[in-house]
Amino acid sequence: MNILTKARNTLFGATQPKNPHSLDNLKYLCGILQRNTTVSDANRDLLTETLRSISEILIWGDQHDSSVFDYFLERGMLIYFLNYMRQKNGRYICVQILQTLNILFENIRNETSLYYLLSNNHVNNIILHKFDFSDEEITAYYISFLKTLSLKLNKHSINFFYNEKNNDFPLYVEAIKFFNHPETMVRIAVRTLTLNVYKVPDPTMHRFILDCTATEYFSNFVWFIRNHILDFDSLIRNNRDINNRGQLISSLEEYLDHIHYLQDIFLLNVDSLNNVLKDQLMNRLLIPVYMFSLIKRDKFSRVKDPRIMLEQLSTLFLLAEIFLVIHYRPVVEELTDIILSADIETVEAIQHRYGEQISYSLPPTALEVCLAKYEQNEESDNPNDSVVDINDENERRRYEGEHSRRRSISLLAAKNRQNIESNIKPTSLYISNWTDDEKCRRSQNPMRLNDNQIANRPYFDTLIKALECTENDQLCFYALSVLLTMTTNPCIDSVILESVCLTVKSSEKSFYNIVLVDKLCDILQLATIQDSNIRIVTLSLTISLLKKLVYDEEKKTSYISDHDMSRIDKARKQATEDLRRYYPHQELLLDMFEDEYRQTQLNPMRIEYLLKDSCMIFPPTTTPLSGVEFIKRLPSGDIERARRSIRVFFLIRSLFLELNLIIETELPLTKPENLFKPNDKLDLNNSDLIACTVHLTDRKDRRFLVIDQMQFILIEPDIKKVGWGIVKFCDLMQDVEVANDKEDSRSLHITIHKPVVKELVKLNYQKLHLYSK
Repeated sequence: MNILTKARNTLFGATQPKNPHSLDNLKYLCGILQRNTTVSDANRDLLTETLRSISEILIWGDQHDSSVFDYFLERGMLIYFLNYMRQKNGRYICVQILQTLNILFENIRNETSLYYLLSNNHVNNIILHKFDFSDEEITAYYISFLKTLSLKLNKHSINFFYNEKNNDFPLYVEAIKFFNHPETMVRIAVRTLTLNVYKVPDPTMHRFILDCTATEYFSNFVWFIRNHILDFDSLIRNNRDINNRGQLISSLEEYLDHIHYLQDIFLLNVDSLNNVLKDQLMNRLLIPVYMFSLIKRDKFSRVKDPRIMLEQLSTLFLLAEIFLVIHYRPVVEELTDIILSADIETVEAIQHRYGEQISYSLPPTALEVCLAKYEQNEESDNPNDSVVDINDENERRRYEGEHSRRRSISLLAAKNRQNIESNIKPTSLYISNWTDDEKCRRSQNPMRLNDNQIANRPYFDTLIKALECTENDQLCFYALSVLLTMTTNPCIDSVILESVCLTVKSSEKSFYNIVLVDKLCDILQLATIQDSNIRIVTLSLTISLLKKLVYDEEKKTSYISDHDMSRIDKARKQATEDLRRYYPHQELLLDMFEDEYRQTQLNPMRIEYLLKDSCMIFPPTTTPLSGVEFIKRLPSGDIERARRSIRVFFLIRSLFLELNLIIETELPLTKPENLFKPNDKLDLNNSDLIACTVHLTDRKDRRFLVIDQMQFILIEPDIKKVGWGIVKFCDLMQDVEVANDKEDSRSLHITIHKPVVKELVKLNYQKLHLYSK
């Protein structure tokens, strides 16, 4: 610190109190601010330290002395913060000011103290200050400060940030300008802030968002997702090396963040906002990008911009994630309606409408431009304009229609769009618009779709055809994922699914989709042939979907036809024959058999985890060096081929037994009830024993090793019963790995390999040292 500056703050000012956490010290620090109204190189360090100290005192005062806040507000010390930021050299302490404010608001617990700080509108003035956002550190602290403020929002504190009289909400408006910031943490903070704002139950604030920012923000955000998806698709097209998947993993995780954020908004149940978001999502992304890319027929290709066409693999993956994550009924039901119900005429109309729609072909006006126009026109708006009641559905829709017309690019474009829309089939085409009587009639008389009828539904036909495994099972895996996530989404009406005989949610499954089940049976049979290209995960999803279509788990009833049951039985026999080939060649086949069965029981496949794995997007690999889990790739070598045959046998056999209502009695080969357990008492008379010392990490135990064909058993003598012993440790011999100690011929290194389950975690790869006597 400069000597003259130090002298001015001691000789001509007060002496700093010894107690840093006191009102006197705050007064002293306030005096420093008063004597240093201009920031310079000489006092910059002093002011930075003073601001830091002030935040500490205020946090202490919040818990211990209310007079501290009283003094802080009486002196209007936030004015000094603003003055420093506005000065030419103020940027040197902007970071400290933002950091101070962030710490302050993050740690205040007393509501009264919080309201004192938010009064006088100083905080809003700080939010509106034109910071130098080219400085990454300032941007990070600024967004962190806004997010911290948003965590304090409730139905009372919202009035400090949203000014109904001036129709002004700087906290929200300034934050959403960073929605597409290149830094991931900034984007995450902005999303957190918006969710904190939306969930505040304040109708006037929601009306402000609906009127001034909702369409602009959501349209830009959906466009941001669209561009990210195009980049994601480009990565898939141009990167076929599974060992170079770092960038694809990051892109996949970002897409998952996008749709989880959309779901979080929908879950807030703010109808006015959800309607706007739903319209933007459907009309700018799901229909013109996803649905356009699902089919590849030339006669449907009316898209002027070919860059929005995705690979079919990418499209199926993206749709599966939508049905898995989004549980907002208007979105998933309309999307399901289109996929399952749209016939050729409807598809052509949809493609024609969105392919030539100018409002989609061009990106929306940049959010910053929209907000800037709003801010410029804010004062010129007529205050006598009528206020829209967002709870009145008719009035809100009328207002949105007028608002949309004012934003049309030209009268000619609007007229053309109306002409195009007039060619669309009536909305009653879609099942979600059926009357209750029609739903009842159709559910009682479901359509028995054949190949020709399905061919008349291009989107649904695409899903069915993707189940045909030609070169590999990639498309098949993701088509199964779409069907599973779509049919099990809790927000989709069962009548929509039953209209095409997808009886997943039906209590009566006798009219299941024969064409689909036939395709699934084809996959079962393909999986059992030698050198099949069907992976274990694909077979597992096939069986899951098949069971949901023809089997009622609650009633334990199977509705599968004799013809389809005979095909499953044929697949079971083929799987048995394929496994029998390894009997003479694999000495460890029995151990592998038992181990694979245990793995199938302990680790059932869950589709949400499979869809998060980026390795599934790459062409199936065979090499273990790729790091891909065995069930997610093709086998390499005879041992892995044997493992695969065992897994296929288990999966198809289990399906066959379940559909025939037969209880499994033969597996596992080693019955748990026949095995010894810890603390069991054994009769050791006429038994072969080896006295030994077990060396653990922290102790040594005297034990006896029991010679047994099935288990590795360590016991200690039962002091209450001569000739008997108590089991202290036991495990299957197939899980035991033995190695000689090179330095001591009497010693063995015993490693027990156990699966990681809750009750056995402590035994996972535990190493034991045993010395025979």
